[in-house]
Amino acid sequence: MKPIRKFTVRAVVPPQLGALEELAANLRWSWHEPTKRLFEHIDPAGWQRAGRDPIAFLGDVDPRRLDELANDEGYVGWAERERTALREYLGEPRWFQSLGAETPRTIAYFSPEFGITAALPQYSGGLGILAGDHLKAASDLGVPLVAVGLFYKAGYFSQAIAPDGWQQERYPALDPDGLPLAVLRRADGAPVQVTLAVPGGRSLHARVWQASIGRVPLLLLDTDIPANDDDLRLVTDRLYGGGGEHRLQQELLLGVGGVRALRAWSEVTGRHFPDVFHMNEGHAGFLGLERISACIRDGLSFGEALQLVRAGTVFTTHTPVPAGIDRFDRALVARYLESGLLPGVDPADALPLGLEPGAHPDESAFNMAFMGLRLAQHANGVSKLHGEVSRSMFADLWPGFDADEVPITSVTNGVHAPTWTDPALIALAEANLGTDDTEHADWLSPAVSDGELWSVKRGMRLQLVEDARRRLAAAWADQHAGAVAPDWVRRVLDPDVLTIGFARRVPTYKRLTLMLQDPERLAAILTDPDRPVQFVIAGKAHPADEEGKRLIQRLVQFAQRPELRERIVFLPDYDMGMAEKLYPGCDVWMNNPLRPLEACGTSGMKAAMNGALNLSILDGWWAEYAADDHGWVIPTADAAPDPAERDRLEASALYDLLEHRITRLFYDRDHDGVPTEWMSRVRRTLANLSPELGADRMVREYVERLYRPAAEHAAVVAANGAKPARELAEWVAGVRAAWDGVQVTHVESGGLDSTPHVGDELHLRAHVALGWLSPDDVAVEVVYGRSVGDDRIQDARTAALEPDGTSTTDAATRVYVGTVTLDRAGAFGYTVRVVPRHPLLLSSAELGLVAAAG
Repeated sequence: MKPIRKFTVRAVVPPQLGALEELAANLRWSWHEPTKRLFEHIDPAGWQRAGRDPIAFLGDVDPRRLDELANDEGYVGWAERERTALREYLGEPRWFQSLGAETPRTIAYFSPEFGITAALPQYSGGLGILAGDHLKAASDLGVPLVAVGLFYKAGYFSQAIAPDGWQQERYPALDPDGLPLAVLRRADGAPVQVTLAVPGGRSLHARVWQASIGRVPLLLLDTDIPANDDDLRLVTDRLYGGGGEHRLQQELLLGVGGVRALRAWSEVTGRHFPDVFHMNEGHAGFLGLERISACIRDGLSFGEALQLVRAGTVFTTHTPVPAGIDRFDRALVARYLESGLLPGVDPADALPLGLEPGAHPDESAFNMAFMGLRLAQHANGVSKLHGEVSRSMFADLWPGFDADEVPITSVTNGVHAPTWTDPALIALAEANLGTDDTEHADWLSPAVSDGELWSVKRGMRLQLVEDARRRLAAAWADQHAGAVAPDWVRRVLDPDVLTIGFARRVPTYKRLTLMLQDPERLAAILTDPDRPVQFVIAGKAHPADEEGKRLIQRLVQFAQRPELRERIVFLPDYDMGMAEKLYPGCDVWMNNPLRPLEACGTSGMKAAMNGALNLSILDGWWAEYAADDHGWVIPTADAAPDPAERDRLEASALYDLLEHRITRLFYDRDHDGVPTEWMSRVRRTLANLSPELGADRMVREYVERLYRPAAEHAAVVAANGAKPARELAEWVAGVRAAWDGVQVTHVESGGLDSTPHVGDELHLRAHVALGWLSPDDVAVEVVYGRSVGDDRIQDARTAALEPDGTSTTDAATRVYVGTVTLDRAGAFGYTVRVVPRHPLLLSSAELGLVAAAG
């Protein structure tokens, strides 16, 4: 019989064990092994049943066991020591505090999802896991971050696989009272509530849950409260659920409501309101409009407020394809903006922020990524290659500039090593290398023998095998009304066979089924009597992605072949709990997207942190770090005449690597049964690659290259009652109005013989019409470099041309001169251009205005 309502009853913990409740309330336990061991000691079996979640565990543990431990001085002392360690961690100065005074006081990090732990299922995939790792690393480094997201009543979805291989979705409701969350309350105990005006004269209300991620507060907005109409209670029902208006409501709540929640949080806690706002993708873009609205209430115009907001905003794009961007019907967005949602903001000013370049204003969709880029003066992709892709993809926002000049940089993602490194590997580092920091340990040291490291890897492989068997048996029972799984399920996988992992979301570009291009060849690889291979595969397709579901079905049906089902398995319901076993248990991590459509691909990083070697297309992070020491590159067949041929060629290359290089290296053993050359690569991966892949490296880069510059720039623009912002807005408006009158009317050159040589000097004299503008408003530049067949300048460089003081008959025309030294041989080309110049612009391309010689 099903219950009509479910709720969580928390255990009464004896006062002597009050430390346990304090430790459970801070999600630092999710990456802190000593705290996990403290809870596991209470009841190891119960700890596993509770999914290693202290909140759930304390609700299930036998009270008599707690009473017993309350009288155990040794255990009480242990718990107190861990609580003291937590308090020291939360209060002591760390890396960020060593940087001095010129740092942001508070940084707001907005994301639609956060993957902190399986115990708080508020994530769907890589974007959320990355956000969770960002928060954890920020905590470890002492970065004063506060994070903002939404609380989804049903999370993403739970996945089951039907007997025919088709994905099925379930949405089990979560009870926030049973999660490591607390309602944000004011000093009088009243819960904080934020309110948004929505069409129809109605209001959308949200309470604010708070989670503690080490030193980082995470605020999650929840609309499932009685103050809302029934339909509005469902705004935060599911992550990435519902249609266009539902998704728009979620993103308005995240951006607008999130900033309002931060104001309340700042008042309640006394913490500084953020200096810097970081949008993790365009979903949170409306935060900029809410901040503009507040500036308008303080007396600024829209244009002035825009300059103030842009200066302190960072935008990170994660998508390499336009199809991955949220786009809303412009009329729908207008209806919400006209509802009084943003006091002082004229929809006529706000709507152009989402306009797609080249589209008619009345016909363009409202593009969240374009709005994010227009609202942020600092932007980045998530790997070097993705930075290049992003500069090309968004180049239309900066017309007339080459892609290399588009003001989008890159910070390559990283993963949080303490979260993703297996405890067995940590224990080996502690015992042999004297450190629990596996990310920076000396894995090349003879203090760890090949045999010891090989034994640990074998143990992690066994752990994965046992977990896979348990999950498959449970899935069988779900599919067959509680029936006992057949014997073959207990034989699935082998802890002594080369194990390859492949797990991720299942959009078509990630090519889940590339390995099935030649099914019989793959079957032969899997069942080779001397060098067998086994695959462990997992992943979810979006509920609306029918093609993604078909890919899963095809793979599952292949894996159901009786002669193969013990060598290739698809594990349903991929989540963080599964991932913690999957990454360490694999010897090889495979990734075969269509290049360059993988923005970063952090799953391979997590596997590498556990000594797995990568087998990947040269895309995302792997394009930066690929080396023989770390794995193998699957050759890319970019020149193939069609997609099918490309898939065939790349799959064939994959099979060749498996048959002739990877399996031979893995099964080539010394007299002790250890694959010495394989282990040499494992060691070099752990020693040399791990430090580059850490989230601490990533967050340091964000601080040094984006957060600090954004805070400094915002302070300059906001000084003296935002006088610089006002002046900059007036200047920008004037330059835009006058730009049609700017021209390079004539360019003269000299100084070269009929056959130029390296070292010769090219002298230039350019006549430039400035119209209403003054010479202080512009920079005149020569752009030069290699000139190739398409008549474009490659590897372009710029040099300033200076006014020579020559008068002309036209008072608005100025003469600029300069010299370029020819420092390399080959085809050469140049042009002269004019760009806006202002000390508060961070890039000459920023306004998207350029006048070039025709």
